[in-house]
Amino acid sequence: MGKISNQFLANYLLMFIISVIIAALGLALMDFANHVISKTLAKNNFTAESIMQDNYNALNTELIIQNGGGVQVINSNYEIVFTKGIDTLKKDKLTIQEFTEFLIKSNSKGIEYSYSIQYNTKMNFWLIVTFPTSFRIDFMVVHNKEFSSADKQRVLGIVVAILIFYLILLALSTIIYSKISSIRIVTPLKRLSESVSRFRDGDYSVRVDLKLQNEFKELQDTFNAMAQELENQILITKKLEETRKKLMLDISHDLRNPLTCIIGYAELYQAKMKEDSLSIQEQETIIRIILENSSRANVLISGLFEMSKMESPEFLLDKKMTDICEYLREKIVDAMPLLDRAGFAYDFNIPENEIYVLVDTIQLDRVFQNLLLNTIQYNTEGTRVTIVLLERDNIIEIIFKDDGVGMSPSTAENIFKPFVRADVARNSQTGGTGLGLAIVEKIIALHGGSVKLKTDEKRGCEFIILLPK
Repeated sequence: MGKISNQFLANYLLMFIISVIIAALGLALMDFANHVISKTLAKNNFTAESIMQDNYNALNTELIIQNGGGVQVINSNYEIVFTKGIDTLKKDKLTIQEFTEFLIKSNSKGIEYSYSIQYNTKMNFWLIVTFPTSFRIDFMVVHNKEFSSADKQRVLGIVVAILIFYLILLALSTIIYSKISSIRIVTPLKRLSESVSRFRDGDYSVRVDLKLQNEFKELQDTFNAMAQELENQILITKKLEETRKKLMLDISHDLRNPLTCIIGYAELYQAKMKEDSLSIQEQETIIRIILENSSRANVLISGLFEMSKMESPEFLLDKKMTDICEYLREKIVDAMPLLDRAGFAYDFNIPENEIYVLVDTIQLDRVFQNLLLNTIQYNTEGTRVTIVLLERDNIIEIIFKDDGVGMSPSTAENIFKPFVRADVARNSQTGGTGLGLAIVEKIIALHGGSVKLKTDEKRGCEFIILLPK
């Protein structure tokens, strides 16, 4: 920040030097302008000296009158014996005192007339040429080059002292103003820098409040928005990391059980074969257990593969226009044997008219298969399953519900997450993989729809699927 303050000081010192140069140039220009103007002014072109004649009655006053001036002649008795044009005396005769005051006044500053006075020594009269002042600044520096004055050194000293004092004041004002200006820039930057440092050190809750209404407020708002976004992203990342760790633990746990069982029975089979003490019934039992656990591990790995494939950016649905009513009727027919074997009752309400929806039927098959297997797996004989299709303005609503055991609100809240099962006491040996409903939600989301669950313990589950037309 010191560099910014020094830069401000350097800039203002430069402006100080420029100001001094401009002032000097201004004085020079004023002198030049005065010189140029003096050549064009009527009062300088028509002076008393230039028109003087011994016979004042023969004076050439025509051009003076045309330029708005006037001419007066005063004799030795102070009588105005000749007058043409403007007359500022306004008398026929003056006293000695009045004439003396006039002579003094004619050289005074601030008067509204310019006087040119010349005395004719031969004929003893004064010739006065008068012009009204158009515009004049009475500032003049006069120096006598022929004779030296006793006051010269003192006056020069005072003038130099005033000039130095003026320059010192101008320099101090420049420095003070540069400091004030730099503070207005540096202070907000310091606060922003401190906030950025805290943010860099891991304090993602830091925010900036500069209480300003300029460009720094825009920078402040941008920083705060960025900090809020990064804080949200970090929280999401932490949550995803926790979910990933839990997912890995769940995968390890669910795979370990069948793999441990497979390895254990394979080792038992190998030991028994060496001892030649393995009966045919024991062989069948061991092979059956190994096969069941291999199938369970394969189901889990297949589910993980499907989840991973769906989360890939390259995964695309193969959507086709499908009559959703006819499609559901076909799925219901396929599901009836499974429901009958499980001892479930069922009720279906599908409209007779055609309703076309753009869907990937292969992926939608997986949705209904998972919902059906989930219902059969977690409910008892006698449960009633109901499938209803409703047509809304721009959506299709599919209701898949049962009146079975239901689940607790805490479980229902996370049921669409991977490895969450309706019965926490179940594991990969007694229940499903915990991926079925997560896959259902993913497929419906890829279709631009949504799925939600209404449930309560002992009141069954109602899955509501919404798909855009």
